[in-house]
Order: sequence, then C-alpha cells, then structure tokens
Amino acid sequence: MTILHIALLIGCAVAIYLACEWFVNAIEWLGVRLKMGTLAIGTILAAIGTALPESVVTLVAVTMRHTASSKDIGVGAAMGGPLVLATIAYGVTGWMLIRRKRSLTIAGGDSKRELLDDVDLSRLPTDQKWFLSIFFVKVALGLVAFALKPWCGLLFFAAYGVYFFKEMRADAQAHSSIDLEPLKLQPKRETPTGWAVLIQTIATLAIIFVASQLFVSQLEWAGPELGLSASVTAMLLSPVATELPEVMNAIIWVRQGKTSLALANISGAMMIQATVPSGLGILFTPWHFDGPLLLSGVITIVGILYLLWLMRTKRFTSGRLAWAVGFYGLFALGLIFVA
Repeated sequence: MTILHIALLIGCAVAIYLACEWFVNAIEWLGVRLKMGTLAIGTILAAIGTALPESVVTLVAVTMRHTASSKDIGVGAAMGGPLVLATIAYGVTGWMLIRRKRSLTIAGGDSKRELLDDVDLSRLPTDQKWFLSIFFVKVALGLVAFALKPWCGLLFFAAYGVYFFKEMRADAQAHSSIDLEPLKLQPKRETPTGWAVLIQTIATLAIIFVASQLFVSQLEWAGPELGLSASVTAMLLSPVATELPEVMNAIIWVRQGKTSLALANISGAMMIQATVPSGLGILFTPWHFDGPLLLSGVITIVGILYLLWLMRTKRFTSGRLAWAVGFYGLFALGLIFVA
C-alpha cells in the first residue's frame, strides 16, 4: 500500500505539471483572443483558473459540510494558500531564474546579467501592497469577535471586484506581447480556432482539479506516516498541494522566458486567495484563529514585506527571491511550538 500511495503522489505531480503545460499554452491564446494585455493574462485569467479548485474546496468545506473539522479545513485552506504563494511560489520562481541564467551562461550568454532586469516590475509592488492591506484586515478579523463580523465577508468579495476592474482598466490599452507557441490541440494551425482554445483550457483545468484533490488525499496519508498530526498536515502539507498548479505555472513560464507572466500569475492568485476563500470563511465560520493560523498569517506578512523591501531597495534579484522559500521553513519550525 505504501508503494501505491507514493506512486499516486508522483503520478499526480506529473499529471499536474503536464496539464499546466497545456493550460498555460491555452490561457495565452485565450488572452490574445480576448485582446488582453500580457500582465492581465497572468493576474486575471491564469490566476482565476488555477485558484478555482482551491476556492471550490473552501466553498464545499464551509457551506456543505457542517462539522467543525470541515470548517477548520476551509479556514486552513484560506490561510495556507497565500502562505505557500508568498514563500514557496516566489522562491521556486527565483530558483528557476537561477537555473535559467546558468543555462544561458553555458550557451554563451552574459553571466553577470540579472534576468529580472528584463522584467516589467512596475505593477508588482502595487499588487503586493493591495494584497498586504487586505490580508492584514483578514488576519485582524481572526483575532476579534463581534456580531456583524460575518457580513465583513462581503467586503472581501467587493475588494476582489475592485482589483479585477483595476487590472482590466490598466490593461485596456495594452496588447499581449507574448511569444506564442502553436496551440497544442492544433499544432499545425498558425491561429487556432476559438473552440479548440476553450476545450483545451477547460480540459486542463479539470485535470488539474482532479489531480490536485487526489494529491491532497495522498498527503493526508503521508502526514500520519511521517508522524504529523491531522491539523499540522492540513496547515503544512495540504496548501502546498492546492497551490501546486501556480508553482508549476511559474516553472513553465520561467523556463520559456516569460517571467512577467509567472510573477503576475502568483500575485493574481494571491489576491484571489486573500479575498474569495476568505470571504467564504468569514461568512460561514467563526473565523477565529488558533496558534498555527496566526503563525501562518504572520509569516505570510513577513514574506511579502521581504519582497517589497527587495523591490524598494533595488535588491530584487533571482538569488534573493529564491530565499523566500526559507520563510516556509520558518513556518514549519514554528508549528513545532504552536501546534
């Protein structure tokens, strides 16, 4: 049985990666057909697609299951997702940039050139400040109790609506400058048909959703096998699985030299995770934080402050970005004392 669980873990990870290869290919074409700018493709289209499975999981956990444990799972998902994105996703992006720089150097490129210097980072600080302000309110609400708190969940939906229209308006005059590869479903066509783009997008999202949920179930087996409690597994391992599509997208886009899309996808997904699942949790659960939840919130805030500090002081390099993974290590270490 152990071999079967390990095989399923590996198989799900491979399935998610391959599905993401097809997903990013389809979402780029979908963005072009919708006449969206490059960054909006990442912050809106790709982010909504990859964050949809986690949002559905939270919705089911807090509205259709009435046990305390299911509601805890929903709140844990709402807090764990942003933590993984702010630490592991950004860190993996930095690590992939380091690898890409080494490969370009071997091929005869400039070994001293920082790849992030070629990336448009003008909107990333603004997006992260938006996230930080919303996330801070979200954490603060977990520390207080008052009669009207559930209704605050509606404000989080409104916040994402404002962000959505802000991103679309900022990209209204922009056009995609992506170097498009042929649609994998129609590799011989220079311009794919609309139905093929839509089918490839929906099909890959379905595969990502199913594989992610199966991956989570296997991690629930792995936790006790590693001596971890159910609550620690839910906070430490499960969010890594649910955010795996965003991480895979980052790997694929950086490998293709589309770092702007990778960073935009992460920041866009963070905005969804800070608003939609949180709004559901605040509406349908007590939204009261224990030690692990509060720790996840603090580490997420510290991770984003680190990112903003790098950009403000012009120290935003691949190597320093890769260090963001270390904050997740701090979270794992902290769980020993607060779980």
